[in-house]
Amino acid sequence: MIDARRTVDEDEVARFSRMSSQWWDARGPMSQLHKFNPVRLGYIRDRAAEHFGRDAKPLDSLNGLRILDIGCGGGILSEPLARLGAAVVGADPSQSNIAVAQHHAAQAGLEIDYRNTTAEALAEAGESFDVVLAMEVVEHVADVGLFVDLAASMVKPGGLLFVATINRTMKSFALAIVGAEYVLRWLPRGTHQWDKFVAPNELEIAIERTGLRIIDETGVIYNLLADRWQLSTDMDVNYMVVAEKAA
Repeated sequence: MIDARRTVDEDEVARFSRMSSQWWDARGPMSQLHKFNPVRLGYIRDRAAEHFGRDAKPLDSLNGLRILDIGCGGGILSEPLARLGAAVVGADPSQSNIAVAQHHAAQAGLEIDYRNTTAEALAEAGESFDVVLAMEVVEHVADVGLFVDLAASMVKPGGLLFVATINRTMKSFALAIVGAEYVLRWLPRGTHQWDKFVAPNELEIAIERTGLRIIDETGVIYNLLADRWQLSTDMDVNYMVVAEKAA
């Protein structure tokens, strides 16, 4: 029997495609993602360096690692990963997002393998990676369980899966939707749907069902006084999880 389930939510793809020209505008609709980028990049770099037994300080600390950035958008995470030496594949179901990412990487002189494709297609092609990233993606997919299955299947033995998303709590409704979209207007209205947020225990169950083992998790909070995002033990709103596949 053919599995008719799919991970792509066409409404979500259309929403982000409409904003594709503004991915690299640090003062535009993606401004908070630009501010969020340093903390998630640092977390990925440090956890990957620790896991693969290397020093996180050198500018090429990810050299030799093949990394998949699922839902890469305009490439604002793919590019710094490539600068750290990783061989990056950036995948996104939006053709306009990929076009923006390719153009910006070319201007920056970076070699990044951007593909207008889906997690399903990559997994079916037998692709495998040292690190698979699903950063701010699972709250936008049509089937979280299937998406996690596909992402996990592409992690090489001994490799890592990183997931960053938003918890489904009243606090996240107040801060990530009412506050961010309606009061502060950090994000366009409708960017997130609260019922699609994923609680940590739900994500953990989905990951562990694939056979991967969760090795670290952290909350991420916005420090208003410092005007920056930082790691925290508070996982009520934004959080990140990393899991490993047995060697």
